[in-house]
This record gives sequence, C-alpha cells and structure tokens, in this order.
Amino acid sequence: LAAIKSRGGKVVLQLTGHHKYYLDANGHFSMTKWKERLNMFKGVNFSSYITDGTIIAHMLIDEPSDASNWGGVPVSQATVEAMAQYSKQLWPGMATLARVESTYLAQWSGTYQYLDGAWAQWVARKGDPLVFINRNVTDAKKKGLSLGVGLNTEHGYFGQRMSASLIKSAGSALLSSTYPCTFLSWTWDGEEVYLTTTAVKDAMKYLRAKAQNRTFKSCKS
Repeated sequence: LAAIKSRGGKVVLQLTGHHKYYLDANGHFSMTKWKERLNMFKGVNFSSYITDGTIIAHMLIDEPSDASNWGGVPVSQATVEAMAQYSKQLWPGMATLARVESTYLAQWSGTYQYLDGAWAQWVARKGDPLVFINRNVTDAKKKGLSLGVGLNTEHGYFGQRMSASLIKSAGSALLSSTYPCTFLSWTWDGEEVYLTTTAVKDAMKYLRAKAQNRTFKSCKS
C-alpha cells in the first residue's frame, strides 16, 4: 500500500483470494471459510490508506451471481450483505463492493445497510455499453448503492482481447455517466505486452484523461 501510495495510485483490495479457498465440500460458498480468509488481515490497520484515498474499497466477492463458481448455487444478495457487515465490523470506514452488476443486487427485496456498491464490468456479449451503463445506474440507484465500472480488456471480446478502438468506444460509453465512483478494469493477467502496444496504450490514456477529468466521488453508498 505504501508503494502504491508513493506512485499516486489507488487500489481496490480483494483480501480473501480465489473463491476456491472458501468453498464447502459440495463446492458451495462457505461463509465460515470466507471469514477465516478475511481474518488473516484482522489485525491490520488500514485507516490511514482509507482516509487518504489510496484504498478505494474492499471487494468482497467476485461474481456471486454466477452459479458455475459456486457448485450450481449462486451466492444470495442477503449473504453478500452479511459479508459486507462482517467487513465493516473489522474496518468500519472501508467501502464494500461486490463485483457483480447492480441488476443482480437490485433483485433482492431487502435493504443494503453495509454493502456500499456494485462493480459492473462490461464485455461485448453484454450488448450496447450505453444500455448496459444506464441499466446498472438505474438499478444501483434503486437500492441506494454506489457503482464501479470497467472493462475486461483481456477476455472481453467474446473471449478474446479487446481492440484499441473497442476499449476507447466502450470505455467512453461507461464514462459518459457521472454516477460511477471508479473505473477499474479486470483482468490484467498476462497483459503486459498487450497493454504497452501503441494503440492500446493510447486508448487507455484517452480513458484515463476522461476519468481524471471527473470530480472525486467516494464509493461509499
């Protein structure tokens, strides 16, 4: 965190690692195992990095809506809220996000008191990025949630890497809304050479300029 701060960077923390570490014997999500993973950081005081904005949020879980990750049983919205509650017990000031569309979170009839926001990532199979962002903003507002957005540049074009022109056009569509609190792309694995090609680099610089031109907005709901 000190190294990130020294470079002027910001980060979303994902503290519990790959979901394989918190599955039960049937391959379903285990809150007990998830808490055990999180408890490894129980004694860490993140407060200074929360206060200075280095830490954007704590990402609680990746794709709770995707049943294939959880032995055929998606992680419920109520469970995501319970995860957020536990995170807030440990670090009250740290915003909590789930990497899932707000549309999924909005299907719950309950009220989110501890979950701050959704993180909606666009890929080509999800259709028009303008329609995508508008729907997610509407659903986030319904539940009083903040919203992070981004692209899957590595696998987002039907399993292939996005072209520079698609990165630029889709990213611009997502950033056309003033509602999102962060623009964070996933995944970066093996992207080093790809991201440093001139065209992709220029596209990312273009989006960075758009994002930096925005007024700061917290991801707390």
